[in-house]
Formats: sequence, C-alpha cells, structure tokens
Amino acid sequence: MSVALMWEARAAEGRGAELLAWARAQELAVAPVRRETFRAPADRVLVVTWWDAAPDAELPELPAPPADLVARAPHRWRFESVGLG
Repeated sequence: MSVALMWEARAAEGRGAELLAWARAQELAVAPVRRETFRAPADRVLVVTWWDAAPDAELPELPAPPADLVARAPHRWRFESVGLG
C-alpha cells in the first residue's frame, strides 16, 4: 500500500526562501520511500513524502515551522494511492 503525506505552508511576507530552506533541512525520524519539495507563488512551500504503509499507519511528519516564518499554520493531508492511470 502506498500513502502520500502532504505538508503545505505559506511563508510570512518576503520569507519564502527562508521557509523553503527550513522545510528542506527538516529530517524525519524514518526515511520515506520518496520525498519532494515544491515552491509556488505567494511564497508557498509544499513537501510530499511517499510511504509503503497502511493508510492509518503512524508516520513521521514535518513539524510546524517557527511562528514568525509563516503566515498561517501548515496544512496537512494524507492520501492513499489508487494506482496509476
């Protein structure tokens, strides 16, 4: 079973590069099968991790960044793969 965890945050005004660097520097207690980090307009940062795990498995997630670095608390979602195509 494949599970994807998504973590998305919006940086405080003008701090997008710092939030991106912070997110990329975060280590998880267990390494995922895959991890990708994205950036988007409005200083948004998205991290997606993929796991071979049950949909309800306990998995490590990125923590909340320092409050002064973000415009709001991060959003988190968990998705279960339904296959390719």
